Amino acid sequence: MKTKGGKSIYGASVGILMLDAQFPRIPGDMGNALTWPFPVHYKIVRDASPDRVVRQGAEGLLDNFIDAARELVRDGVDGITTNCGFLSLYQEALAAAVPVPVATSSLMQVSMVNAVLPEGKHAGVLTISASTLTQAHLRKAKVPPDTPIHSTEGGQEFTRAILGNELELDVTLARADNVAAALELQRANPRLGAIVLECTNMIPYAADIRAATGLPVFTIESFVSWFQSGLSPRRYPAP
Repeated sequence: MKTKGGKSIYGASVGILMLDAQFPRIPGDMGNALTWPFPVHYKIVRDASPDRVVRQGAEGLLDNFIDAARELVRDGVDGITTNCGFLSLYQEALAAAVPVPVATSSLMQVSMVNAVLPEGKHAGVLTISASTLTQAHLRKAKVPPDTPIHSTEGGQEFTRAILGNELELDVTLARADNVAAALELQRANPRLGAIVLECTNMIPYAADIRAATGLPVFTIESFVSWFQSGLSPRRYPAP
């Protein structure tokens, strides 16, 4: 049996473009390799700080992301994602710049989730920064314009520690911020049928949000797991 080469790295079908950050990435965080049940390949985009991407609209960083995406492709990945939902702004540009599928943002799941909910129900978004999540972000991810949105802004820990790129994170307080924000989103929207977590650092709290709200919760982990299953379908033994 013969096999073909042409790559530098094998077995990691998903490449992840990472922000340049120092805050703790606990298990469940997209940037913690223990989160994934399959190998992933990381590439840090230098100077792309959380504040610059989330609060400043990633201004001036497109070329950096394109260069890093092309490096991932040269390394051998079969598809590319990012570790910030706000990078939906770059979905079209990144997809045009590389020859592999690109899935920049967890927000791209919203329409998919809406399609599986009962009639009269819709998905809502929980974000790290509603004050800077613009219609442009939502439009690039094809999020329906009437989608309800709520944020962890104003909480005790999560938004401040992540966007402030702090060296310590109080996980208990961060969890409380996420659960409280999800409950507020639910209370304000009686037709809410599911929650999509925009922020890739929210994955560790998805189970807590599910338990508190009783609603299905979708994250970048669920999205990338679906993405990876198409890039590298499971092979079953012959009957």
